Amino acid sequence: MFKKGFILLWLLVVSCGTAFAQYDLDHFYYNGRQALIDGKYRQAIESFNVLSQLDSTVYEAYFFRGIAKYNLGDLAGAQRDFDRTLHFNPIYTPAYHYRAITLSRIGKYDQALKDLEEAVDLRPSYTGLYFSRGVTYFLSQQFEKAIQDFNIFIRKMPRESDAYLNRGACYLYLKDTTRALDDYNKAISLSRFDPEGYVRRSRVYAMQGKADEAISDLDVAIRLDTTNTYAFFNRAILKYEKKDISGALTDLNRVLDEEPGNALTLYNRALIYAQIGDFRAALDDYDRVLNINPNNVLAYFNRAAVFMELGRFREAMDDYSQAINLYPDFAKAYMNRAYAKSQLGQFTSSKQDYDIAQRKVREYQALTADSTGRAAFADTTRKYDRLLALDAEFAKKDFDNELLQYRDVDIRLKPLYKVQPADSVQGFSSIARKFDDAVLDAFIAQSPLAVRFASAGRETPRNAARTREDVDRAVRANRSSDNLFAKALVEAENKQFNTALVCYDEAIGKSPETFFYYINRGALQAEMIDFIASMENNVQVLTLDNDRTVRTRVQDQVTRNYDYTSAIHDMTRAAELNPGFPYTYYNLGNLYCLSNDLPEAIVQYSRAIDIYPYIGEAFYNRGLVLIYLKDKEKGCIDLSTAGELGIQDAYSVIKKYCKTEEDL
Repeated sequence: MFKKGFILLWLLVVSCGTAFAQYDLDHFYYNGRQALIDGKYRQAIESFNVLSQLDSTVYEAYFFRGIAKYNLGDLAGAQRDFDRTLHFNPIYTPAYHYRAITLSRIGKYDQALKDLEEAVDLRPSYTGLYFSRGVTYFLSQQFEKAIQDFNIFIRKMPRESDAYLNRGACYLYLKDTTRALDDYNKAISLSRFDPEGYVRRSRVYAMQGKADEAISDLDVAIRLDTTNTYAFFNRAILKYEKKDISGALTDLNRVLDEEPGNALTLYNRALIYAQIGDFRAALDDYDRVLNINPNNVLAYFNRAAVFMELGRFREAMDDYSQAINLYPDFAKAYMNRAYAKSQLGQFTSSKQDYDIAQRKVREYQALTADSTGRAAFADTTRKYDRLLALDAEFAKKDFDNELLQYRDVDIRLKPLYKVQPADSVQGFSSIARKFDDAVLDAFIAQSPLAVRFASAGRETPRNAARTREDVDRAVRANRSSDNLFAKALVEAENKQFNTALVCYDEAIGKSPETFFYYINRGALQAEMIDFIASMENNVQVLTLDNDRTVRTRVQDQVTRNYDYTSAIHDMTRAAELNPGFPYTYYNLGNLYCLSNDLPEAIVQYSRAIDIYPYIGEAFYNRGLVLIYLKDKEKGCIDLSTAGELGIQDAYSVIKKYCKTEEDL
């Protein structure tokens, strides 16, 4: 409900009272502010990063960066920035306000309310605080207090439709449909072209049994916003209840056009297909639901019913077994499995299931009349093939109370760092964070080939053919370690792995103390393994499941383990030769991760970060590994830091997988 149903009042970006003394500070400050206004949040973060580097005490830089992170879904990062803001300015009311909103999203309502109390004490005339506190009271189910705050806000801002929508939601939870309807009517009168009011009012009409009025309101909402899948979904439910099966299917199809992975819509469409006898389509939809959420009890139960209709009793029995495994008190599943087993001639086992079902029914009947929850599954009179609404009991349990769900998405580690060819060695601006290493600078300066040290694959020379000719000519004239290393770089770029490896071997033989040679040879050996794996469609990636945990998955039916021992040996040798170079440990983190030694990978990433805390890729990769190991809080903080350090992919991962309970 909270995604579209409960609205937060977004404040306009507040003005800062501090005048910056230097032009550069003004430049980055106003660029960041403009990027925020334009919704370019990643660009805003970059500007405020620079501003905080130029002057680490400018609290506004942290505040506005926190707002940008919040809008990117990085709640942990936003909270940390608001903490920093208040560290430097403990009476800055907007920071308390926005930190409260962030804490509320995380589900820390007590802390959020404490911040709002502090903000109200500092600025009791700041009207928006009452709105936000009302939201927080609502989320913590303190509806009477929420109404009191919305009343204060409405007295001062009587033409804000959102306040009426929110107060109406409070009344609805208190089962006062009359006042809820009055507030929704008022919201619509104030904002006739906002579809939200019509969607809300339609729900009250539906609760009152006024299906025609509810559908009429949803029609208006859809005319105002033809992409409003929430309205299409609810209208489909109402049309189905009015026996308009074709209309219901049309609306569900429209939702799925916009959101192909919408599990709840797929489930409802599967039920309708089964009821009209289109069993093949029903099975397809149930398969998709279970691919999205493999722990959905009702999807197994109802798919089994389709198998029964088709005479596929073995598959029906398996699905009933899955439903029972997920919910052992499911008496009706035992009863139906008993019938499926009898059709397969398993009479003894069928009798056992029947007896279990009867025992569970007796246990259910012995409970008090107001018992709910687990015992309800023992009610054999109950129908489990009705369409589910967004606030239905099983929508919460089996669909995570979330309208939109996605299929698995592959998350790849950021690649190894190595020396690689470049058209030119790019310099760093005076404000960019660069790891200062005299050995690295000297190595790049003396290289016969233009090179840079960077994350693998960032740049490929435009004149690769000419470069190869020059390097070959140099090697023929002098097989020095520098020339051999340059040739190895060029050959590796052209996927001539064996030739490159021979050149690295010879270069190391001539200069065994040059640790960059070991880094690149180790990276090459890892790249060779990855290339072979890709040819075999056996690439190992980190994959986030629908329950927002991470698992490793090999994208093929036959899996193989690859040996990164040689690459790890080279990286370890490089670390021994120069223990203060952080990127070697970062590379070791990747190699240990690929070797499935995840605890050691975390150790190595942490060593890299300890030496140089500005390697965004190290935070990104460590964050993924931590989430895989079920340490979601620390993992999401690492991803937030990675985004702050310029790893743009971090925010898409955060937005999709670092979700809080309030986002579900």
